[in-house]
Amino acid sequence: MRDIGHVQDAVAIAQRIAQSLRVPFVLEGRELNLAASIGIACYPDDGCDSATLLKHADAAMYQAKRSGRNGISLYRAGLTDQLLQRMDLESSLRAALARQEFHLVYQPQVEAATGRIRSVEALLRWSHPTRGLVPPAEFIPLAEESGLINSIGQWVLRTACMQAALWNRDGPPVTVAVNLSPRQFEQPGLARMVLDVLDQTGLAPQLLELEVTEGAVMENADAARLILQALRERGIRIALDDFGTGYSSLAYLTRMPIQSIKIDRCFVNGLLAGGENEAIVRAVLAMAHSLRMRVTAEGVETQEQARMLKALACDLLQGYHFSRPVPAAQVPQLLQRSWVVSD
Repeated sequence: MRDIGHVQDAVAIAQRIAQSLRVPFVLEGRELNLAASIGIACYPDDGCDSATLLKHADAAMYQAKRSGRNGISLYRAGLTDQLLQRMDLESSLRAALARQEFHLVYQPQVEAATGRIRSVEALLRWSHPTRGLVPPAEFIPLAEESGLINSIGQWVLRTACMQAALWNRDGPPVTVAVNLSPRQFEQPGLARMVLDVLDQTGLAPQLLELEVTEGAVMENADAARLILQALRERGIRIALDDFGTGYSSLAYLTRMPIQSIKIDRCFVNGLLAGGENEAIVRAVLAMAHSLRMRVTAEGVETQEQARMLKALACDLLQGYHFSRPVPAAQVPQLLQRSWVVSD
């Protein structure tokens, strides 16, 4: 665009373009909707030739996509370097599975009434050959955007189930909880894949719990319900993760085959201060128990938090107060422990 006096002029034009693209249109009798992610670079601040301006606008467009899509992003200094680093990380991520750079750690979920471990949550870690341990918050979204989450998720499920089968063969019964990404619900044959993994590893279905987020079950509620119902009918437990941070609709709770709810750590952190956080925790516990659902509190870091959650009749407690995530070899020793959670 020529004759742009100020960057806000470009933003205004981009907004009109985006608004025009949002108008539904009919194709072969079906109404379709489009959304656009737009990146903006301006001469001369963001480049003095067309090639540089296009490169920087492209980097800004990818930033808009990473920020949730259907938005507008302005180029800023360093954005190209960030994009290149991101592309390099994605390239490394594509090879990580074949190079066996992933491993799992397990965090116990302690039964409040007995102080014994009832289940463990499997958590994915990536040891990059040069960067070291890459934070999950950095590579999981990248795996979801690139489509790699399906193959990585299948590896996580298989590894966790294989390990849980060994623990249950040699020690007290313990359930393993595995997270499912919202993108995995777009994978054809997800339910079949889960059941095949159980058959191949020999883990009993009742010893597997799948943790799903509110976003995963709401993005395509009908399809998600069918998948989860098929798994539930085979004895697999379904838990709703990070409850309270998304839709938190009682209506879909009653429609979905969910047996467990996990209270997000943000509510547990402020529990002792009373006020809204305590009210939310009490309300979630009352609602879940009325629906005969089990409740796990995440982010329990102190004895005082554990004591109050037990007094409120929370079923399971998970957090650093009991144990950080540990390698599989340390789990059998933890299974022999019990914690005192007094009222």
